[in-house]
Amino acid sequence: MLRAGWTPSIVPNGTDQNVYLVEDCPQGCVWREADTEQTGLEAVIGDLMSGQYHDPRRVIVFNTAERWSEDVSEDVAREVQRRSDMAYEDVSSTLEGFIDRHVGADRQLALRLA
Repeated sequence: MLRAGWTPSIVPNGTDQNVYLVEDCPQGCVWREADTEQTGLEAVIGDLMSGQYHDPRRVIVFNTAERWSEDVSEDVAREVQRRSDMAYEDVSSTLEGFIDRHVGADRQLALRLA
């Protein structure tokens, strides 16, 4: 018998992993659809840097098995900026607003010493 207020889990049994989702706002804000295998941190950063999102607003990580979630937009924005700096590449125009929103004036180039 199901108790009142119970909802089924969307996570397969035995799966204890962090899931990262990106809110994208090309013409209205949506949580972008992603394959289960493409919701890890590295996949999301790679998709952001390769231009898969038009106007990313925030990145949320959640773990339903442990029952927590967190907005990690600032951490992701700093990592995208760091990787771009290390590759001596400009941040793509689709990511400039995301980085400005979450990193803002603290933005700094990472310098490589020879």
